[in-house]
Formats: sequence, structure tokens, C-alpha cells
Amino acid sequence: MEKFETIAVRTQMERSQHLEHSTPVYLTSSYVFEDAEDMRASFSEEKDRNIYSRFTNPNTSEFVDKIAKMEGAETGYAFATGMAAVFSTLAALLNSGDHVVSARSVFGSTHGLFTKYFPKWNISHSYFNVNEVDKIESLIKPETKILFAETPTNPGVDILDLERLGQIAKKHSLILIIDNCFATPYLQNPIKFGADLVIHSATKLIDGQGRVLGGVTVGNPELIREIYLFSRNTGPALSPFNAWVLSKSLETLAVRLDKHCENALKVAEFLEKEPNAENVKYPFLKSHPQYEIAKKQMKLGGNIISFEIKGGIEAGRKFIDSVKLCSRSANLGDTRSIVTHPASTTHSKLSEEDQLEAGITPGLVRVSVGLEHVDDIIADLKQALK
Repeated sequence: MEKFETIAVRTQMERSQHLEHSTPVYLTSSYVFEDAEDMRASFSEEKDRNIYSRFTNPNTSEFVDKIAKMEGAETGYAFATGMAAVFSTLAALLNSGDHVVSARSVFGSTHGLFTKYFPKWNISHSYFNVNEVDKIESLIKPETKILFAETPTNPGVDILDLERLGQIAKKHSLILIIDNCFATPYLQNPIKFGADLVIHSATKLIDGQGRVLGGVTVGNPELIREIYLFSRNTGPALSPFNAWVLSKSLETLAVRLDKHCENALKVAEFLEKEPNAENVKYPFLKSHPQYEIAKKQMKLGGNIISFEIKGGIEAGRKFIDSVKLCSRSANLGDTRSIVTHPASTTHSKLSEEDQLEAGITPGLVRVSVGLEHVDDIIADLKQALK
């Protein structure tokens, strides 16, 4: 079996008559048919071919194929954004009256789906805290259909035991869906631990340079079929150009992640010694509460660090205002280091109570460690903390 890096570089669509070495961009909305019978057979799915780029496109198919192979999945579907992937995956599989059990620590927009939009369709949810995995089974009802989690979590960088989640899902015949955005397929493969579906916001580390939006879900073919049919009708498809960019980005994912993780560990070790930083969390720091679980299921620790600044929300804002090298942005997984204050940005729509329940304190700062020289990243954080 080919190794990860080889899959990333060598998984390509079939060459055209021009015998190009690099995959071309197929900027076409539709495709032509040879005759009426070809058209009929194609629309009835007797033929496996491109019909319309809202359904499939050579570039999106190549991108999905790569992610599926990297994750150990059979197939998948690509979306315009990470949140389009989260929403479409859940909406395609849930019916009125269904129930979801989810980790409380999820991205703010995912929380919005569970609390604001799904209740409109009589879809309910129950949350468990990241350190209360043993309570999951008490939350499962006869109508529970999905077990959902992110790991590492956004923005608290907590780790959930994928093997334990897989065992619970299997025991209760639940669909286990894991948002693997922070780890990428290079660092973690949830399907190995029992996940049925894996979701990525490709906007983050998969692109890696802050250029394009994208999302993808891979996993069980029967479930992906449902997601495909839902998406074919509702239209959240990834653009061919963005798919081309993301497929190219995957060629360098391994080498980028190796350096991201090396830099992040050094930054985390620096922050642990800083008097104005406390509760520093990075999966591969021995002080992380779930360090042993992280080591079991992740290859490296990722590029995201969270910590609290002494002095609360005002100290957090002052720190954000004081950085010079690091970018102030809500994105993450970029070549450029980014600092974010989740309480006032990415998770600001959550109530103060919900923020605290999700581990988001007023002084919490999220650092997405980039590919600059680590000495320069540390120097900037050091002066800002002063």
C-alpha cells in the first residue's frame, strides 16, 4: 500500500489527450452528451460520468479521492465550505424527531445548528462535556441517531478518546461523525477508531495558505450516498477552481504539518514558562489533561495552542492589539501565525454561560502557529504578553 505522501502527490485524475503532467482546472458548469440515449443513461445513473458540476466535476472528484484514501475511507463528497459539509452531512441523515448526542465543545456555527436551526425541524440534541465521556450513554435515547464530536476541539484544544466514542457508537448503533479539521488526515484517522464519517473544513490546514474555502465529508458509502443526494438537490458544491487549489495543497500537507507541529510544540513550551500565560493547552504537552489519549490517536500535536491571559477579557484584547508579527484573524491553519480571541469573535454568538460550559473563558486566546521561524513567533508573543 502506498504511503501517505505518495497518495498526496500521485493521486490524480486521468490525463487528457494533451498528456499534461499537472492536473488542469475544469472550469465548466456542464458536460455534453453523445446522443439522447447517452443522456438518459447518464441521468438514470446507469453510467458513471459527469453530468453537471453541482453534482460532480473532475477536480472535485480528484480532491475527494485524495482525502478518502488519506482517511482510509471508500468515498466522499466535497462542499463549498466546512460548515456546508457539517450542515449537509447532518441534515441529510437526520429526520424530524431524531436526536443527536454531541460534545459541548464544538465550533460556534455548529453549536448554532444544534441550538437555533435544527429545533425548527424538531431535531433535538444533548451535550456532554469533553471530560465526561462516561456520561454519554446516559444521554442516549431511543430516537438518538448520531454521536458527534470534534477532536482536538475548537478553541479549547481538548482531546476526546476516539476509540471510546467508537465503542459507544457501535454498542448503540449510532452514526459516529468526527470533525477532524484540527488534525487533518495526516495526524489522525478517526475511521480507524470506529467513525462512520469524517468531516473537514478544507479552508484550514488542508489549504494551508488562507486562500480558498472548502469542505469535505468522507466515510461509509451508504451514508455518503444520502449526503450526495441531499447535496445534489440543495447545491452546496465545491467550485472546481477551489478543488484544484485544495488538491494541489494536499501534495505538501505532510511536510507543512511536520513543521507546523514542530513550531507549535516549541511555542507551547515557551508559553508554559511565561508568567502572564496560564492553562496552556497543546495536545503533545505532557501537562495536557488528555496527553496520553492524544499520543495514542495522533501522529503529532497539530498547530493550535490555547492559553489564558491573566487579567481576563481586557488583558486578552490588549494582547491581541499588541502583536506585531502574528495576524489578527478568525482563520487558522495558515502559513502565517494567527491569534484569535474566541470570546469576542468565533464564539461571540454563544451566551457567557455557554462559552464557559465549552471551556471558553474571557481571557482565552487561540494561537494558530504558522511556518515563520519559530524564534520570531516566540519573540512576538513574548513582547505582546508583556
